[in-house]
Amino acid sequence: MITHETRPMSTVLVVDDDDDVRRALHRVLTPLPADVVCVADAPAALQVSRHRAVDVVVADYKMPDLTGLDLLALLRKEGVSVPFILITGYGTVDNAIRATRAGVAAFLQKPLDPSGVRGAVAQAVEQGRIERELRVGRDATSPARRFLGDTPVVRRLCGQIERAAQSTSTVLIEGESGTGKELVAQAVHDLSPRRQLPFVRINCAALPDGLVESALFGHERGAFTGAMRRVDGAFTRANTGSILLDEVSEMRPELQAKMLRVLQEREFERVGGSEVLQVDVRIIATTNRDLRLAVDRGDFRQDLYYRLNVLRLRVPPLRDRIADVVPLARYFAVQAAVAHGRAEQTISEEALVLLQAGLWPGNVRELKHAVERAVVLADGPVLLPEHFDLDTISAEPPPAHREAHREAHHEAPRASHAAARGPAPGDFNLATAERALIAAALEATGGNRTQAAHLLGLHPRTLRKKLNRRDDPAPGGPADDAAGGARAGA
Repeated sequence: MITHETRPMSTVLVVDDDDDVRRALHRVLTPLPADVVCVADAPAALQVSRHRAVDVVVADYKMPDLTGLDLLALLRKEGVSVPFILITGYGTVDNAIRATRAGVAAFLQKPLDPSGVRGAVAQAVEQGRIERELRVGRDATSPARRFLGDTPVVRRLCGQIERAAQSTSTVLIEGESGTGKELVAQAVHDLSPRRQLPFVRINCAALPDGLVESALFGHERGAFTGAMRRVDGAFTRANTGSILLDEVSEMRPELQAKMLRVLQEREFERVGGSEVLQVDVRIIATTNRDLRLAVDRGDFRQDLYYRLNVLRLRVPPLRDRIADVVPLARYFAVQAAVAHGRAEQTISEEALVLLQAGLWPGNVRELKHAVERAVVLADGPVLLPEHFDLDTISAEPPPAHREAHREAHHEAPRASHAAARGPAPGDFNLATAERALIAAALEATGGNRTQAAHLLGLHPRTLRKKLNRRDDPAPGGPADDAAGGARAGA
């Protein structure tokens, strides 16, 4: 079972619209074992929290548009429950009471005492660690223990799995190949009241055409050539438990009508038989295709789609949770070393940066194979960039992925002040526009160069070269702060 791995560094998210305060807080917090990410407003902070795990938030009380308490409420709404430290120059009793009632971990008043800030952040990090351990200890079967990583999308998925498991409704799990759909299906079963009962898997894409119906429903003796005895199908074996219809989109049209009857009535006949069999089965289906498009094309029955799509779970692609690449890679390195009888191996920071730069169209499965190959080929205790096959790591996003990624993050540039400024009207200088875009991307991602490169559709190495060859810093102080945060976390 995959379990959580403690991250070597905490991530502290600083949110303040004052450039000087952000720089000062970055300097104050740099001595801590933490990656300090600085952004200028609440929308940019939300963008950061959606794409990387955050351990502590330090926010100004009074900011344009949204206050620090507004940001706290939005983070809680999105499932980000981490210690929150509020900074204010307006230390009234009413503000302190409101902050305490909202669950703020600390309430610091300006002018700030550096040692007091560091102490409050260190205490908040420890508080968050204890709370996470208590949550895991309370429920050892929590689906969160099955996934490496602590990004918001993973936390949301875990919550959806827990809720779906307690019902008897049919579950449809969507996701690209290699994302872990079967792992989600297993978690739904293991957390349900049927956990001690059978869990039968059927891969609809791997069964020979002539045996699909028999595999699902069974057959009577003499039903076809070679049928020497009666055989129970998957639905009979799964009675009282759960059945997984893996890649249900690959099911033949003529079989879809029979599957519809099973979903509606929970009854069927064996191939070659006339006896109506009734079963009590929880049905879980997975697909790596968009079934709605398959319905529009006439490849999948619309009524069957509606029967399957009762509770829908979406497993995110790895490129949407890049922050989870590091713990996944480290786990796979340990797993591969054990499997191949090798001594324990670690992954160098340079190699981790390389892995985080990939878009991984094959998702977690592709990452696992890449790490396993590196473990086998490495001649020492540390996995270096040269041990990975650079040709198979999709660091430069394909056009389709690049456009999808830009669309998914279209709010990020708008969230930053640098993007709002942009080049002056009438200024058609390409270098100026490029500097403004780079500054906007860095600010929107809290200074994370890998994520900024993805927003810009660039390879991280290309972005690094552009930053290094510039004669002057990117326009706007916030970008400088963000770049400093990136250097501190490198």
